[in-house]
Amino acid sequence: MTDAPLSKLRVLEFGQIAAGPFVGMLLADLGADVVKIERPDGGDGMRDWPPLMAGTEGEGRFSGNFASLNRNKRSVAVNLKNASDVARLRELCMQADVIVENFRAGVLERLGLGYKALSQTNPRLVYCSVSGYGQVGPYAQKGAFDVTVQAMSGMMSVTGDSDGEPVKCGVPVGDFTAGLYAAYSILAAVRRVDQSGRGAFIDCSMLGSLLGISALQTSEYFGTRITPKRLGSAHPRNAPYQGFDAADGPFVVAAGNQELWRKFCEVLGLIHLFDDPRFRTQELRARNQKALAGILRPVFIGGSRADWLKDLDRQGIPCAPVNGFDDILADPHVSSMGLLHDMKLPNGAETKTVGFPIAISDFSFKIGRSPPALGEHTEEVLHQWLEKP
Repeated sequence: MTDAPLSKLRVLEFGQIAAGPFVGMLLADLGADVVKIERPDGGDGMRDWPPLMAGTEGEGRFSGNFASLNRNKRSVAVNLKNASDVARLRELCMQADVIVENFRAGVLERLGLGYKALSQTNPRLVYCSVSGYGQVGPYAQKGAFDVTVQAMSGMMSVTGDSDGEPVKCGVPVGDFTAGLYAAYSILAAVRRVDQSGRGAFIDCSMLGSLLGISALQTSEYFGTRITPKRLGSAHPRNAPYQGFDAADGPFVVAAGNQELWRKFCEVLGLIHLFDDPRFRTQELRARNQKALAGILRPVFIGGSRADWLKDLDRQGIPCAPVNGFDDILADPHVSSMGLLHDMKLPNGAETKTVGFPIAISDFSFKIGRSPPALGEHTEEVLHQWLEKP
């Protein structure tokens, strides 16, 4: 993708499972030459994650999970226990603009592949370490998976029903939020390199990233010294702003201001609620939202979801069905946005994937490279990156 925004950017990705590979894919989707460094005995552990898809070319089964995070990359297999392989890898690092890694803190430093060592020879290098808890502090060496950092960050304490157990988000938000922060910070640092010639080390933690997106909860605590609690699908400062059951399925409604609240009462034929002293303001509705929900539930259960959504949409009241992924991936709106792309795997299997989801003028996302087979591009990259002019 020579016309892509990042087409001249060279990236080495020491990525495994989710967070690091997601950073690499974000950069690759915008045209960067992202080379994934993997161990020859199995590579990225996500290569073994189901769904394992049978191919048409006798190459065995290929992981759909791995494919979803590793398109548009090349793979180089390197034995990090072999001194000559590590020496060659160090040469590649000298040619890189960006390095992304999500090993446990200190692993690459011990191999002479940390930022301090590499930046002495490559001062323009932008080096991003993604980890559970960051590179400093008491938890720097602590192992991390998405669920453990969701728990540590406080996120699980506000997820789930008010009378239930803590629940992790169904999407690995710790991994992917850190990936988004990392990609954003990398591009900011690359811009600084263009301006000053000075590279940067980026310490991106899952913990810090989750706290970063918890601004409403942390500000609530700082302002009141009261720990936010689980509310299910409800909102601590707004109502009605939650999920309800219709006769044939769940949906969500968010009458998030006074005008929408008035229209909401009209749609439900409950205009008297608009002047009810318990619900007269947004603050009061939030404070008394359990009583409000108790009034609304038997009304909603008496009608079909489609009819409620149609009536609410007609009045401009934000609402939505609670979709499964089968529903939303077949939705005509997703099709009109051009989000779904065909993708061929190295073994010949064909699947679909959600492409780069943001539209940018004068740039059309495409899958220029299938997710790579392990070590598929080792010789090619060594030749291209290390070839002497």
